[in-house]
Amino acid sequence: MKRKRLKQSALGSAAALALLALTGSGAQAEPAADLIAAAKKEGELTIIAVPHDWCRYGEVVDSFKAKYGLKLNELNPDGSSGDEIEAIKANKGNTGPQSPDVIDVGLSFGPSAKKDGLIQPYKVATWDSIPDEQKDPEGYWYGDYYGVLAFEVNKDMIKNIPADWSDLTKPEYKGQVALDGDPRTSNESIQAVFASGLSSGGDIDKAAEAGLQFMKTLNEIGNFVPIGGGASTLAQGTTPIVVRWDYLALGDRDTLAGNPDVAVVVPKTGIVAGVYVQAISAYAPHPNAAKLWMEHLYSDESQLTWLKGYCHPIRFNDLVKRGVVPAELMAKLPPAENYAKALFPTLEQQGKAKEIITKQWDSVVGVHVTVN
Repeated sequence: MKRKRLKQSALGSAAALALLALTGSGAQAEPAADLIAAAKKEGELTIIAVPHDWCRYGEVVDSFKAKYGLKLNELNPDGSSGDEIEAIKANKGNTGPQSPDVIDVGLSFGPSAKKDGLIQPYKVATWDSIPDEQKDPEGYWYGDYYGVLAFEVNKDMIKNIPADWSDLTKPEYKGQVALDGDPRTSNESIQAVFASGLSSGGDIDKAAEAGLQFMKTLNEIGNFVPIGGGASTLAQGTTPIVVRWDYLALGDRDTLAGNPDVAVVVPKTGIVAGVYVQAISAYAPHPNAAKLWMEHLYSDESQLTWLKGYCHPIRFNDLVKRGVVPAELMAKLPPAENYAKALFPTLEQQGKAKEIITKQWDSVVGVHVTVN
């Protein structure tokens, strides 16, 4: 595979490649020896806002340390994307362990960090298998994992499991359908309204308006429950059907352990994804260790580890196509073909939908969602 060569550090052009190309058999080579050597010479890496129980990130961290023996500094595990950006700004001249080398942030923070000169370009060896829509063409940021909106269903109460958004309007679901939060403030619920509109006939530019009409209908016929749903309300039967990110729903399924039995359904249409992105700080004290970390994250091994934690890795379609996802793991997930149809709204589309839905929810749907 041919790759653009980016401006390099003292390591030279080999760091831009970092991994040998995938072989014809689909096997992956180890990171390039000179990248590993340069990273080990730096001796350490500083990451930020990486909770070990999120997407099984702890396993990814442990694997990296075991493979390469670098000291890993972990800052503010429960920090937000904004915290990560502020940490870069606050430590521009700091070469110590308080200066993050890499960040894992929400989609909107990638382009803004690039614009502000806070991140540097680097293309991992598996670059070509990252969808074009989910990466900066120059390599400044790239998607790492995502979730799609799904129906989390209490199977003990719901015998006929809904398969698509239109099913939610059936009389049998009266008083049973909830969103995860308040669409006036919750991004997850805003995206849910957008997805319902996309499914009910609205093109991408009109999906927000169509979604509001869908929710208005759902409320008028009495199917909508104006309570922010979650594992507890699902188990109690207050909200037997909750629309939320699939990784949260799949996690609930494991946590509830059959009490009640939970189904997680990715709808047939209106499949909307939310993505996080990775980037290397422009002021990284350990730039080669940062590149090695990126190669580790975008390897088959780490991508599959994230999938075990129900966060769909950005290279999911490639992994499925190449047949490297274990059958027992695939069996725990909704059908792969649904994920292949997922829409990743652009920042512009997300912003437009948010403005319409937050401003018009009260006038069009006219119901207050109570969130505990």
